[in-house]
Amino acid sequence: MQSLTSLLGAIPAPDESAMARARLHIDGLLKPPGSLGRLEDLAVQLAGMPGLDGVPQVKKKALLVMCADHGVWDEGVAISPKAVTAIQAANMTLGKTGVCVLAAQAGAKMHVIDVGIDAELIPGVINMRVARGCGNIAVGPAMRRGQAEELLLEVMRYTRGLAQDGVTLFGVGELGMANTTPAAAIVSVLTGSDAQEVVGIGANLPLAKVANKVEVVRRAIAVNRPDPNDGLDVLAKVGGFDLLGMTGVMLGAASCGLPVVLDGFLSYAAALAACRIAPEVKPYLIPSHYSAEKGARTALMHLELEPYLNMGMRLGEGSGAALAMPIVEAACAMYHEMGMLAASNIVLPKG
Repeated sequence: MQSLTSLLGAIPAPDESAMARARLHIDGLLKPPGSLGRLEDLAVQLAGMPGLDGVPQVKKKALLVMCADHGVWDEGVAISPKAVTAIQAANMTLGKTGVCVLAAQAGAKMHVIDVGIDAELIPGVINMRVARGCGNIAVGPAMRRGQAEELLLEVMRYTRGLAQDGVTLFGVGELGMANTTPAAAIVSVLTGSDAQEVVGIGANLPLAKVANKVEVVRRAIAVNRPDPNDGLDVLAKVGGFDLLGMTGVMLGAASCGLPVVLDGFLSYAAALAACRIAPEVKPYLIPSHYSAEKGARTALMHLELEPYLNMGMRLGEGSGAALAMPIVEAACAMYHEMGMLAASNIVLPKG
């Protein structure tokens, strides 16, 4: 069984020659070169992923939703009852939530994973629970480093198992009341931004309560003193089980040379940590949409990623990832199904 170090070291570099061949092929399609804009760039990015065998393609799709509760909920940083995490996780098993509807539309299989829900185990939810909720980051670490390493490795192995079963496109999502607070703390630490710049309203927190949330994030960072050069340390000290789980999906998929579609703000935070743990993961990340959560632009700027959609969404759950999966498939369809200029005896002048 492979170790965390060996799996992280196994992340392959993009295949530059495959990307060059893809670009040449796309330039010869029945259209002016570059006229399909970022769809062309996406196809080239996919072609460079070794797990896709040198061409953009999508077979099975999986959307992994990491569910966990947070001790920092006790600090008054969320208005939704903590029990909503368990209730919504159960609703996901019934296909009733927003992400379930969008994933079904996209043809992606849902994997609802309990990494730390503060409730009895839920039938139909995959059990990777570390504890019933993580620690309150305002007074101490979210988890021990050993717990973080074990969960990261377990999620990476699960993701790699799905890849062995034929999944070629992954999406990430999360579910957990108060989880925008640790996400903001992660973004603050890893981008060097003040909490005021990255703390938002989450799930409709009243504006009058935002100042308290900002102070909680500052206190969490001051109490735990996470090392910004160590992504795992940041996740363990001011993150949460759900955020760490998403990081594991990204690293696990990348170790197989396969793409991961990000969701919103929470996934940006996890991606920042993933890139700090293993910078080689970056070429495998596909940004779905601009989250409406404050701090999203800061995180995306540091990730140097530009999402494909701007829908004003901030639901989370993986909803944006599900919505963007058809865009990935569109890039593949363009590559494989369009005709060629040469076949129609069209010669375009070089600009």
